[in-house]
Amino acid sequence: MDDSEIRSRIDALVEEEHRLRESGEHTDEQRARLRQVEEERDQLWDLVRQRDAKRQYDEDPDSAEVRPKSEVEGYLQ
Repeated sequence: MDDSEIRSRIDALVEEEHRLRESGEHTDEQRARLRQVEEERDQLWDLVRQRDAKRQYDEDPDSAEVRPKSEVEGYLQ
C-alpha cells in the first residue's frame, strides 16, 4: 500500500468507528467490531509513522511493515 491508500483506509476506519459509537447501545458484536477497528486504525497509523521515519533517513518506505496488534497496542501514550 502507498501512503494515499493507507490514509484512505484510516479515514474509512474512522468513519466506521464514528458510526459504531453513535449507534447507542452496543451489542457484544458491535463492541468487538469497534475494538477491531481501533486496533487496525492504530496499526495503520504506526505504519504511516514508520514510512515517514524511513523517508527521513533515506530508507525505502515500502520496506515498512504492519506490526502485530499486540505490539502496537502496547505502546505507551
